[in-house]
Amino acid sequence: MASENHVSTPVVLEINKLTKKFPVDGGKFLTACDNITLKAYEGKTLGIIGESGCGKSTLVRCLLCIQSTTSGEAIFEGKDILKATGEERRQNRRKIQMVFQDPNAAFNPKMLVKDILTEPLKNFGLIKANEVDAKAAELLEMVELPAEFKDRYAHSMSGGQRQRLGIARALALEPKIIVCDEATSALDVSVQEKICELLCRIQKEKKITYLFIAHDLGLVDLMCHQVAVLYLGNVLEWMETGRIGEHCLHPYTKSLMKSVFKVDANERYKIEPLEGEIPSPLDLPKGCPFASRCGQCDAFCLENKPELKEVAPGHWVACHKV
Repeated sequence: MASENHVSTPVVLEINKLTKKFPVDGGKFLTACDNITLKAYEGKTLGIIGESGCGKSTLVRCLLCIQSTTSGEAIFEGKDILKATGEERRQNRRKIQMVFQDPNAAFNPKMLVKDILTEPLKNFGLIKANEVDAKAAELLEMVELPAEFKDRYAHSMSGGQRQRLGIARALALEPKIIVCDEATSALDVSVQEKICELLCRIQKEKKITYLFIAHDLGLVDLMCHQVAVLYLGNVLEWMETGRIGEHCLHPYTKSLMKSVFKVDANERYKIEPLEGEIPSPLDLPKGCPFASRCGQCDAFCLENKPELKEVAPGHWVACHKV
């Protein structure tokens, strides 16, 4: 993870106290995102990590206005995109695109590659019928795929090629932000490397901001300039500098690092799985959300929920013990 200072870098997206609660039977609510506050910078990558069910995908679905939010705001180009409606919301989606997790299910199997790539442009009236072939070839070359692939169907391509196709489609409208929701998890390790190199190259060329959701902590450490650690819908740690493995401070983040398998581990290295019961999002604890699984927890932690505090320049932690 990059160690540079973001003070001089423009903020592209500012998320303030975003909360999403889903109503369930019995008059209860499932809290998926709980007062999330984050910033994403121009030309940088914000990594979002945490166990399954921590609220990562719900967060980005709210930012894309696929789901409505309960409260909070997301400031993009000086406006709260969560309050946008109609044509304004449609135009915002042009500037915030997404690369999906499963390259096998991301495309209509009946559409040719050139139609998949240019459909976003057609939706916004940005392309003429006689320009489709040339634009499709241009987008394919941008992600290092042969131009002749434009006349194929997506299902005839390999997994890595389909994911490149997904990136090309996301780039078609020249967005300022691209959400990568587990964009490499379904790929072989060797293919993951090439996709990540491609994403980094495109970011440098176009100053695109990535929201990078992943379970692979090593990949996040290498790819991301910032990292937000989510647990039960809460941001427990937010790092804008340093590396996760070396500089993380929250007990949850440390536990995640200890549970990672290392290929070059020696005989003394031992994986320490994260144990303990995860509280139900239908009945969140009064105090620290990580209390039931934390070895440092005491009576004060059980009664008082910690707020994010800056413990070092560019490093925020929500823990009473840090």
